Amino acid sequence: MVAAAGHADTTVGHGELTRAVERALTTHGRALLTGPAGAGKTEVVAAVAAAAAARHETVLRLAPEASDRWIPEASAAALLASVPCTVLERLSGPQRTAIALLRREADAPRAGRDHVALRLAVVEVLRTLAARSPVLLVLDNAQWLDAESTDLLRFALRLTPPRVRVLVAECVQGGTPVAEPLCGPGTPAIRVPPLGADEVAELLSVHGLPARLAGRIHQASGGNPRLALALGHSLAQAAEARDGSAHHADPLPLSGQAREVARRLLAEAPAEARRTLLLAALAARPTTALLRRAGRPDAEAELAEAERVALVTVGEDGAVVFTAGALPMALAADAGWPERAAGHAALAAAVDDPVQAVRHRALAVDTPDEWLAAEITEAAAACRRRGQRALAAELGLLAAERTPTTRPGDELARLVAAAEDAGWAGRADLARRASRAVLARDASPGDRVRARLAVIDAAGQALAALDETFAYAMDEAAGDPALQAAVQLRIATKHNLSDGDPVRSRDAAAEARALAAKGGDQVAEAMALTVQARMGRILGDPDAEDILAEALALPAPEVPLGMRNAPQYLAVRHALFDDRLADARRQLLGLLPAVQRTGSAEDVFEVLRSLTEVELRSGRCAIASAHARRALELTIEAGLSPGPAWYAAAMAEAVGGSFARAAGYARRGIQASEEEHDQVFLSRSLYALGLTELATGEAAKAVATLRRVAELEEAQQVVDPSILRWHGDLAEALVAADAPDEAAELLDDVRTVALGLGRTTVLAALDRARGLCLSAHGEADAAVDLLGDTAARFGALQLPVERGRTLLALARVERRRRRRAPARAALREAAAVFAAAGAKPWVELAVENREQTPAEGGTAVALAALTEAESRLALLVAEGASNQEAAAKLFVSVKTVEARLTRIYQKLDLRSRSQLATVLRTR
Repeated sequence: MVAAAGHADTTVGHGELTRAVERALTTHGRALLTGPAGAGKTEVVAAVAAAAAARHETVLRLAPEASDRWIPEASAAALLASVPCTVLERLSGPQRTAIALLRREADAPRAGRDHVALRLAVVEVLRTLAARSPVLLVLDNAQWLDAESTDLLRFALRLTPPRVRVLVAECVQGGTPVAEPLCGPGTPAIRVPPLGADEVAELLSVHGLPARLAGRIHQASGGNPRLALALGHSLAQAAEARDGSAHHADPLPLSGQAREVARRLLAEAPAEARRTLLLAALAARPTTALLRRAGRPDAEAELAEAERVALVTVGEDGAVVFTAGALPMALAADAGWPERAAGHAALAAAVDDPVQAVRHRALAVDTPDEWLAAEITEAAAACRRRGQRALAAELGLLAAERTPTTRPGDELARLVAAAEDAGWAGRADLARRASRAVLARDASPGDRVRARLAVIDAAGQALAALDETFAYAMDEAAGDPALQAAVQLRIATKHNLSDGDPVRSRDAAAEARALAAKGGDQVAEAMALTVQARMGRILGDPDAEDILAEALALPAPEVPLGMRNAPQYLAVRHALFDDRLADARRQLLGLLPAVQRTGSAEDVFEVLRSLTEVELRSGRCAIASAHARRALELTIEAGLSPGPAWYAAAMAEAVGGSFARAAGYARRGIQASEEEHDQVFLSRSLYALGLTELATGEAAKAVATLRRVAELEEAQQVVDPSILRWHGDLAEALVAADAPDEAAELLDDVRTVALGLGRTTVLAALDRARGLCLSAHGEADAAVDLLGDTAARFGALQLPVERGRTLLALARVERRRRRRAPARAALREAAAVFAAAGAKPWVELAVENREQTPAEGGTAVALAALTEAESRLALLVAEGASNQEAAAKLFVSVKTVEARLTRIYQKLDLRSRSQLATVLRTR
């Protein structure tokens, strides 16, 4: 039992929940926090308590354990044991005696205990504490309060003054909290929601687990933090047992603590309901009607019991969905083979989908059967035609398991097909399983190569650790030009993604093209040309467009495997880079249905990511955000590499959502890309973070972040500035960080390249930064003229967000030269442009700047003489910040702060910090 103030960091994802509890306590003085075991209630309670203690409130915290429920007055005694003796000494004699008896500090009198004195004593203790400072009474695990303590606290809380606030946390699977009467009528009940998949990713990263596991663990845990961590640790322990680290393709074990957590959750349902739940766990798409047909006539009532304790949800159409994927895993694992076999047999007779009927019949037996294996193989082919590649892979593996040993050729063919289906679907776990089975058999070199290529295709961005796989594939493909071309194509992708070397990537693609032509594989030849063209664009090769045209002229299927290497997709990307946005949107919307039919989750993601970027550039932020959400959901559901999805989400938020969320998504993208050694999307996520830091005024941080982008692109030999447009933003950040000369030099270099390549739309962003450089060098009139012209150019290009950003820059220049009316006019126009585009954070930025635009004269006169970096430092110093504090807030060194302060004193003719504060206050 714990009966003292405590502290713990808020659980990942529960920051807003903590604030909601604080608001309820402020408004009502009471709050009831509920949720299932492991949801994070204790961490939220601890965070609220820590905040109260930091405000010098008195915090009384009580956290009973399960065994305390059966000990009369145990919780009340523990609570009062934490009260200082000086408070108890002020009580009257009978009340002190009652407390002493409760705390077992005195023998009970023969006449019996005075329960009225005890009740009044508790009231008096709370009143005395409240007279000194506000009191927060925290009752965690309220479901384990004993009845006598509950009765005593209920009486006392009815009579306490307003300065006593009460926070009660209770473990509730579903239904009505039992502690509600304890808090009194009208108490806000706040339920702890499950973590989202992005929050699970953050939780795993805190504990050193790969971010790519987030999707699978989120699905398995249902967003329950305790279960999510238990699953992650089970995976890590299984990896350690085989002397390795956790891998995103490892099977998810349900063992140890994870299994116990799942069992405790399931124990809330009655035994009969658990039998129905087992049948639902074995079905692919369980419904109440299916379960009735399969032999559970009372399925509705039993599922209602399970829904009451939050184990499943039952839709209006009768669809049954488990709240956590670990629950059906635990049900199946705890059932014996006869029970599982009987369940599958019953479902095989009840389902109306022939594919599922075959699957259940196969799972109901464990012996080889060639006729059954053939049926499963046909079912897998049907799934392939439907675009259900992951299910096709699962069925292919099942067909191989049911193939008699007398037919090794059939078994091998089914394993190779399963591997290729898994590679297409991006299911790294199934691809590795099928590939290991192929390599363990007497397979031909061609089959071995196909199995290895499936592992490579399913790896997504994580190609850095597959050098051995590539080496074996090249060796086994010797003598077969078509297979060699297929391997070289993947090597070209690895050179770009993992090695950050587009030159080697282009060379590997050229070799793949020659091999494909020799082998008569025009599809592979077109894809190799596409890689050459893509690398050529990056490297500034003027022939890149001609190479792409050659690829487009070759006959090819509608959508070949690997959208990123399809020539029609690269044509879309080039349209985006050139700001031919209407063309890009039209082509992408045409590709979307086609890639959805193929069953390749990665191809669908690629189209959604590009649609996100197109709509953001076009100023259609709501549509872009919807595409980004779909891309993130698909990534999590399919277990794809998360770095690209976090980048897309970060950009959608940075333009149309929230700068804070954008920074969070960008940091997750950086971490995920670093984990997988993905150099391409590491640059992009860093760019998204740098853009957010620049927008929120953290100029020095933005400079450091965007310089990392510049270093990565230089290492990757990127020449074309239209692909990732960080150059103007870095220049703007340099100007804001008091380095306009460096900014001007960068802009001159990039401008020369952009003009040489004919990238005219890049020049406008460079001119926005050049206008700020001119202002920093004292050429205000030229800066205003250039920024006004640049805003008009962005308008003509139909790039509204860029136009709005340019108007913000114009307002800053006008404000520096103390022209209040033009500054406010530019800010009003910027806000209108942003609002029409749905660029919410930028609207807020424009409005905030308009409200902060000072009147001419006064403080504005003093600050107008300073650069942006100097102005920020001057205001911090005027507010009392030390040099060390200012350095930390501005993300610069103390020496930089000292040098800037010297320049500020010289410009304003001052000698000290106190004079600076006085000048800014009085003016």
